[in-house]
Amino acid sequence: MPSERAQRLRPVKGPFVLTHFHKNTQRIYCFNIEAQKAGIGQDMSFADARAMYPDILSDLADPIGDMNFLRILSRWTERYCPFVGLDGTDGLLLDISGAAHLFGGERAMLDDLLARLQKAGLSSSIAIADTRGAAWAMSHYSQKSHYGPNQQSGTIIEVGHSLSVLANLPVAALQLADKTIHSLRRLGISTVHDLSQIPRVTLSRRFGASLLLQLDRASGAQPDPIELQKRQTGFAARMTLPEPIGLTEDVMGIVERLMHAICKKLEAAQMGARRLGLSAQRVDQNTIHAEIGLARPMRDAPRMTKLFTRTVEAMDAGFGIERIRLEVVEAENLKFTQISHMDKKAAASDALADLISRIGNRVGFENIVRYLPAQSHIPEKSFLIVAAAYSEAAQNWHPAGERPLIIFPPESIAATGANPPQHFRWRNMRLTLAEALGPERLLPEWWLDNPNWRSGMRDYWRVQTHQGRRLWLFFTPQNPNWFVQGEFA
Repeated sequence: MPSERAQRLRPVKGPFVLTHFHKNTQRIYCFNIEAQKAGIGQDMSFADARAMYPDILSDLADPIGDMNFLRILSRWTERYCPFVGLDGTDGLLLDISGAAHLFGGERAMLDDLLARLQKAGLSSSIAIADTRGAAWAMSHYSQKSHYGPNQQSGTIIEVGHSLSVLANLPVAALQLADKTIHSLRRLGISTVHDLSQIPRVTLSRRFGASLLLQLDRASGAQPDPIELQKRQTGFAARMTLPEPIGLTEDVMGIVERLMHAICKKLEAAQMGARRLGLSAQRVDQNTIHAEIGLARPMRDAPRMTKLFTRTVEAMDAGFGIERIRLEVVEAENLKFTQISHMDKKAAASDALADLISRIGNRVGFENIVRYLPAQSHIPEKSFLIVAAAYSEAAQNWHPAGERPLIIFPPESIAATGANPPQHFRWRNMRLTLAEALGPERLLPEWWLDNPNWRSGMRDYWRVQTHQGRRLWLFFTPQNPNWFVQGEFA
């Protein structure tokens, strides 16, 4: 689908690929049927593909645009039924129960869908079955599913005949894990028929319950409901310009106007944006897509507009942009707040949220974390590491005692006796004791088997050395040894 979407406005002849950068290497993301015939495959280095076929045509992949196109296609298919779900990045799942008769039956509905997709320039392989698993298997692995450019394939499986129709398909048609498929092939089990002949007890003992679950879902013995696509929030605004624009200031001005319009809609619905999508259509009909995330739901237009500055600056406007669309991709409830006076704490919280948003859109929100207290007296378990964008800072954090700035796995040092050593070597440094505060005795959690605490109780000491290092040492009385586990500022 991605390659066909890229060629809808500019059809090309011959091998054509879309590329993306993965691990600092330009690789093949998607390709058309001519490129496949030329021996070009997924994730191949673009340099290798060009060596095989010097005249190959290419363009940069647009995964965000592809997903937006698939969502648009899913909304369009609601003309056939109200229950539509996404299947990966290039497929749709439709629950047509009780809807086929509106089109004159399943065959008439299938023919109408195939014809409309062909008219839109999209290749498709469609299967109708009484189970989701059977329909997916036939659409992906039947001989009819090996279609060419702008070709269609449609299959209807009669009710109750799913397993018999799937019998000659490979076991991969059951959507099994790659490891399971490899193990089955090593045992000589290559088709669904081969698999169905083996006793269920044997399969369960060898491969676990997941394999039987997929087999039962394909046959209808187990339910396999469609995960419906979350409906779009409906908070969007667009502007078609009388003249193309290309300057960053001009584009940001339009974004600001659209943002104010969206925030009014959000306020009326008592919602806040979590993710925003920007689409800029150029005069050459190419569309630039960009998304930003927010550390917390909000509807503050000036703050949200600033987050698009870096994205807009990186846009290639070409010969100009003639249409801009801004939409809320993800929204959450955001109630009204009472404004009484300037709250310094709230202002600081907003500034931190904006900082997390700016950095998160560069490095990924999953890479920004914060620490929260946990219910444990064990030092290394007394805190949680959570995503900063989906958590609030702890208001009251009462540690059991003074803790070091850095905690690391215990490192053994050579020392004897229950009192802190006067001289010891740590990390190739010879240190001399200046002051020691302690001990603080901690016991292991007796209800848990923690391998790191099998040495028993620990006596912790805060140690100051003449060399300036402030360390956290502990002694294990039951198995006499000294360790360093942390360092103070």
